[in-house]
Amino acid sequence: MESMVKDISLAPGGHAKIEWVKNFMPVMSAIDREFSKSKPFAGKKLAIVLHLEAKTAYMAEVFMHAGAEVAITGSNPLSTQDDVAAALVEDGVTVFASYDCTAEEYENYLNKIIDFEPDLLIDDGGDLVNLLHTTRRDGLKKIIGGSEETTTGVLRNRALAKSGELAFPMIAANDAYCKYLFDNRYGTGQSTWDGIMRTTNLVIAGKTVVIAGYGWCGKGGAMRAKGLGANVVVTEVDPIKAIEAVCDGFRVMPMSEAAKIGDIFLTLTGDKDVITGEHFPLMKNGAMLANAGHFDVEINIPDLEKISVSRKEVRRNVEEFLQEDGRKIYLLAEGRLVNLASGDGHPAEIMDLSFAVQFFSVAHLLHNHEKLENKVYLMPEEINTKIAEIKLDSLGVKIDTLTEEQRKYLGL
Repeated sequence: MESMVKDISLAPGGHAKIEWVKNFMPVMSAIDREFSKSKPFAGKKLAIVLHLEAKTAYMAEVFMHAGAEVAITGSNPLSTQDDVAAALVEDGVTVFASYDCTAEEYENYLNKIIDFEPDLLIDDGGDLVNLLHTTRRDGLKKIIGGSEETTTGVLRNRALAKSGELAFPMIAANDAYCKYLFDNRYGTGQSTWDGIMRTTNLVIAGKTVVIAGYGWCGKGGAMRAKGLGANVVVTEVDPIKAIEAVCDGFRVMPMSEAAKIGDIFLTLTGDKDVITGEHFPLMKNGAMLANAGHFDVEINIPDLEKISVSRKEVRRNVEEFLQEDGRKIYLLAEGRLVNLASGDGHPAEIMDLSFAVQFFSVAHLLHNHEKLENKVYLMPEEINTKIAEIKLDSLGVKIDTLTEEQRKYLGL
């Protein structure tokens, strides 16, 4: 199949980005060295739907070196980097992706991925799996399993499994310890504030930051905001997570109260309508809205547009919504993932762990799919341990080991 990218001449810049991240992804490099020899994926087609930037590109190349024929598209219209997409085409990966694509183009790219007739897939947010279970069921015939990168996508997959509709086994890569403990917390925490600061060029210290949702991503966002000197407020619907936020030293209140005092609002819930028309009239002049959840539905943009006198871009990735009373409310990155739409996403060292989880998840499916039911599975614990051991070794960190007597005492 012929690739669809914006400009193949951008490839040199993409190659430079990929070479840079390789220096900081020792686990993926170890995987590359080992499996480029044995080529376990020879004869198999792998479809990848992920944020198409340099770290993702390196993972795609590792799969290709391991024998897979790879096709990839972006999982968000604003997260594809056109130079990286072009570099992947030159390296032999089939690519259907472009930055700032329309909704129609985005769906067309997903359909092209299905036309590729993959055996295995990696999804981010569940759009590919959803398409395969609705209008493109013809694409199911070859698929033996897949892996999901995000909390949002895992929830969608589990809903399909619960209703008995899931057509192939899926591994919840997002729920692996080596993914969410680091990617969701340290990755989202750092990259989100990187995106916000790049986009606004404003100070965080001294501002009141409202974190909507105190899951692992919310914890990371709150931790980094506190470290930057912000006064952090958390909003939650889960009583246990709310207590956790209080014990971590944050104020907790409903969004209707937080809306009155927040300078920067950051949604990280995975749900819709977290900030709505009920909240915008309460906000102070200059309030900034950003989202780090997978879809652009956490901030109700139609509600905001409806009550605004005008909407205009005042800076790249910053839109101003002027209110009748003269207040200005700013929306960052169209309400999409601010860390990718306004930045480069998670640091390479973090994605090194996440993409190792993806590699071994897909390898597990390849070797065990005949024994698996059409359910959502966790990655086997021994694989988590293997990834962590490789990472520690790359950091030069050594740890203790249990004696046989200690193992026996613990019943291991």
